[in-house]
Amino acid sequence: MGYREVYERSLADPEGFWGEAAGGIDWDRAPQTVLDDSTPPFYRWFPDGQLNTCYNALDRHVDGGRADQLALVYDSPVTGEVRRYTFRELRDEVATFAGALRRLGVERGDRVIIYMPMVPEAAIAMLACARIGAIHSVVFGGFASNELAARIDDATPRVIVSASCGIEPGRFVDYKSLLDGAIDIAAHTPECCVVLQRPQLEAPLTPGRDSTWREAVDGAPPADCVPVAATDPLYILYTSGTTGEPKGIVRDNGGHAVALNWSMRNIYGVDPGEVYWAASDVGWVVGHSYIVYAPLINGNTTVLFEGKPVGTPDPGTFWRVISDHGVGVLFTAPTAFRAIRREDPEAEHVRKHDLSGFKALFLAGERCDPDTLEWAQTTLKVPVIDHWWQTETGWPACANPLGIELLPVKPGSPTVPVPGYDIRVLDEDGEELPDGEIGAIVIKLPLPPGTLPTLWNADDRYLAAYLERFPGHYLTGDAGVVDTDGYLHVLSRVDDIINVAGHRLSTGAMEEVLAAHPDVAECAVIGVADELKGQLPVGFVVLQAGVERPSAEIVDEVVAMVRERIGPVAAFRRAVVVDRLPKTRSGKVLRATMRQIADGVEFKVPATIDDTAILDEITAALAGIGYPPG
Repeated sequence: MGYREVYERSLADPEGFWGEAAGGIDWDRAPQTVLDDSTPPFYRWFPDGQLNTCYNALDRHVDGGRADQLALVYDSPVTGEVRRYTFRELRDEVATFAGALRRLGVERGDRVIIYMPMVPEAAIAMLACARIGAIHSVVFGGFASNELAARIDDATPRVIVSASCGIEPGRFVDYKSLLDGAIDIAAHTPECCVVLQRPQLEAPLTPGRDSTWREAVDGAPPADCVPVAATDPLYILYTSGTTGEPKGIVRDNGGHAVALNWSMRNIYGVDPGEVYWAASDVGWVVGHSYIVYAPLINGNTTVLFEGKPVGTPDPGTFWRVISDHGVGVLFTAPTAFRAIRREDPEAEHVRKHDLSGFKALFLAGERCDPDTLEWAQTTLKVPVIDHWWQTETGWPACANPLGIELLPVKPGSPTVPVPGYDIRVLDEDGEELPDGEIGAIVIKLPLPPGTLPTLWNADDRYLAAYLERFPGHYLTGDAGVVDTDGYLHVLSRVDDIINVAGHRLSTGAMEEVLAAHPDVAECAVIGVADELKGQLPVGFVVLQAGVERPSAEIVDEVVAMVRERIGPVAAFRRAVVVDRLPKTRSGKVLRATMRQIADGVEFKVPATIDDTAILDEITAALAGIGYPPG
């Protein structure tokens, strides 16, 4: 059955489609009802089912003949360490830590915050919570104390699991000091903190509250899996809210397991037993879904990588990991590939490694410019698949479904809606737009399994943030078009559609043009306030390594390219060359912050930015071209 048939069936008969997919999961009590639609817009999948996510990720493979297959490979170029765990070994480690959590008083429904670097213990702690029915909330390691405190107060954890430090190229991040600062600020106080002491930087412990990981597990009786309702929360994952307060995305157990299991074979084309690597962080949704849960539920070997695409030690790190561990499919962000390309434009490092077993690259997390996609295709000679999804969806909403049918690639498009997602493009009045016209991208309710059912303790906020603007639809916050072939083109966030003298234009389309210049490694376009035209676009370009031409020449060329390819209507006249772009730790460019700097508006430094000095550099660059005016 091809993509079109599978997709149409998923929309015409969602209960039959997802009921069949649920057969890929081991249930303690199989669901008799697939979809509870009695209280829209709050929908629940598999409401009468019971299962345990950890059992599906580990125990069933131990019981089913995969006990000695590798489940997890930890590769850390920053410490020089590689550790490997079979399914049996990982199951035993998880069961022991689950017993340790229970000995500390954690029971079904209690929350546990996990604030850790990319080490196996982070995944073990997540799975241990799932094993006993506790709800984990992973906070990206190294988040500032005030941001961690906000999450402590919202989740009210009984226990926090952390580490003494994180390791970045050339520096240590003192997690324990940040954790202590957060607990001092927070109104809620956890009963206990478990700290993984890393030999690179050990941390002082608070007597009576803190214990080391080793002390916590010493003598702890292994815990069995606890059946939970399919609709019980598996985790809370906080994402930034427009009000400045974090939004706690809730993920349930049943729909999550069904959707992720289905996605591994049908989207990523990965069979049980194969090696899969998501080069992300467990603090982000990609890390939850595709480092920890989906690969293990599907019986894959997952790679947990503590390092960077460049600088640990060179731009060949990704190829070395693929070669060393037999990776078949890699999932990473376009930012990683732009960084690799900038350091190694001729792909010399690729030729130093055996990639004969590598079969596909998936990119997501931000728009993938056609130039980056084409460079990756030429370099790797395998399918390169841009796909699109969000923290809220938990798994891909739009992709080229490699496991169903590999469709023709259109650079700049994440291809087609994934089965289960009824994606529409609406105008400001909520009317569906014809092909080719830009508007708000929405998903018709009900959302498929695995997506957010609500926000943690905030149903009203869930409605206001996602469902009220277009009743009956989930508002993605992205803008784009659907072309005549049914391909989605995600052009920008809704607030990155700029209005230039009454013309609605996408900054993302302009970025595609800038990225096509041979000297440009990365770029961003923002809309700045203008008295005459309402808004005007301003471009930022980062040059390829080794480019020595005058910046002014390159700026003139990219301005001319936008004028030629988009037209004078874009009024694109100003661009500036910068050394780097301000980004979150997950690689997203901070366009909104750049726009606020250009407009001279007060802004809050985002918690997710690694190096705030870059904002001073952007401020200086904008001042050099006259922003903010006056």
